[in-house]
Amino acid sequence: MTATSDEIYDALIIGAGPSGAVTAHTLAMAGFKVICLEQGDYVLPSDYAANHDMWELVVRGHWAAEPNHRRNPADYPLEVTDTDLSPSMYSGVGGSSIHYSALWARLSPSDFRVRTLDGVAEDWPINYAQLAPYYAEIDNFIGVSGMEGDPAFPPGYVPPLPPMPLGKYGMKAAESMNALGWHWWPHANAIPSQKIGNLAACARWGTCTQGCPEGAKASFDLAYWPTAIKAGAQLVTGARVARITVDERGTATGAEWIRNGERFQTRAKQVVVCANGIGTPRLLLLSASAQHPDGLANSSGLVGKNLMLHPNCAVIGYYDEDLESWRGPAGSAISSMQFAETDRSRGFVRGSKLHACPTPGLMLNGVDPHRLLPFDQLWGASFHQVIRTARSAIFWAANIDDLPEETNRVTLDPVLCDSDGISAPKISYRFSENTLKIRDFTVARMTEIHAAGGARKVIPITDLQGEPGHLLGTARMGRDPATSVVDEYGRAHDCSNLVISDGSIFVTGGSANPTSTITALALRNARKLVETLQGGD
Repeated sequence: MTATSDEIYDALIIGAGPSGAVTAHTLAMAGFKVICLEQGDYVLPSDYAANHDMWELVVRGHWAAEPNHRRNPADYPLEVTDTDLSPSMYSGVGGSSIHYSALWARLSPSDFRVRTLDGVAEDWPINYAQLAPYYAEIDNFIGVSGMEGDPAFPPGYVPPLPPMPLGKYGMKAAESMNALGWHWWPHANAIPSQKIGNLAACARWGTCTQGCPEGAKASFDLAYWPTAIKAGAQLVTGARVARITVDERGTATGAEWIRNGERFQTRAKQVVVCANGIGTPRLLLLSASAQHPDGLANSSGLVGKNLMLHPNCAVIGYYDEDLESWRGPAGSAISSMQFAETDRSRGFVRGSKLHACPTPGLMLNGVDPHRLLPFDQLWGASFHQVIRTARSAIFWAANIDDLPEETNRVTLDPVLCDSDGISAPKISYRFSENTLKIRDFTVARMTEIHAAGGARKVIPITDLQGEPGHLLGTARMGRDPATSVVDEYGRAHDCSNLVISDGSIFVTGGSANPTSTITALALRNARKLVETLQGGD
């Protein structure tokens, strides 16, 4: 039995992560009747792993980044036997921004024109200049900290708040880059350096990915949802959407969802899917009907295909001096776009973004402690020396530009289900030859950086598992319905009142952390949806 309300909303949003929050806020501020269904719940700051004395152990349990390890009630399992990288995500108000390190990077202008410049993948139907005003509006709203003038980007990129202190490890990393003559710049962070709106000023706890106890990180449960709800948006938690419903013409009518075993149906004029690059294609495939036999919005056959996961690699360097590398923010003090653009002499196309990060905990620095010392020297009388060693480290890491491959995809598993009996997503993902070449090149460059800084020991990590939770490309935008799922405003080619506004609409992934672009696209899509609703469509 399904409970159906007579109420018809102007817009139904699925997913309360960053893009869902921005969409709800924009539509509610314009006076529209908005409801958002979120399968997770609010996370209380008191529940963050960082509040526990044994937080490094807590973060490996119910606070883990991968849902198959975490297994919280709101999670759905992933079938990952056919993947080189197990995806990370979080179900809850704020989505994966609860877990993210808040590195706030934009795509480069070239990322929108990869086909034109490099002859691979496809060009985006929009360019950097068209998205720049939306980037800036989001930056100003949440209080991004950074420094203007980065030569890696066009003029006009001006973060609204001053940058974070570089700290000792950041200064050391910058000195190493200067010695090599390579580009670096203070990294922009979605963490205010001074109080703004609902957010406190950063207190440099260094536990950003475990939840900020200070309330300073711009996770979107804090940065956008309070204002959206005050404007009139309705947020329902614990609501797992089973499928998007359509009428006899194939037009979206709303969604069926489950809460505590009870089924509900909510109707709306417009449906906006913000369920991430895995949850969105899963839901579209689950919403197959007589009008959409291969899945909703899937006449192109591309729903779920071209999954990009931004594989990460890293090199840890240990130095003689105390670099206070436990100080936050835990994202990055400086970043480098030295190797982000294509240089065919390297033997591959595109590249990687490098960022210098602290090492906030012995068990969280991406490497097993026994690689530093023999096992019996990690404990007892040696323990304090081990901790002092960790304070002297710099964690150089990189996002690799993960080009789209149709064989990298999300499908429905025929056996595995979530706790409500709904088919779970199967992830098929293999590193391409181009990706592996970028990775090897990047690891060599990060090793060079440590050598230039005088590191006494380096540990390369070519395959950084559990990172970074960037889920992109599985319902990409484009002008041609035969080669894309949505148009430049996220509107499904096959379903006039269905909008997709998350990382799944990316055409290429770039090497930048994607949340800045996801939210800028969501704002642009929502503004167009406001125009549509005002026109009575």
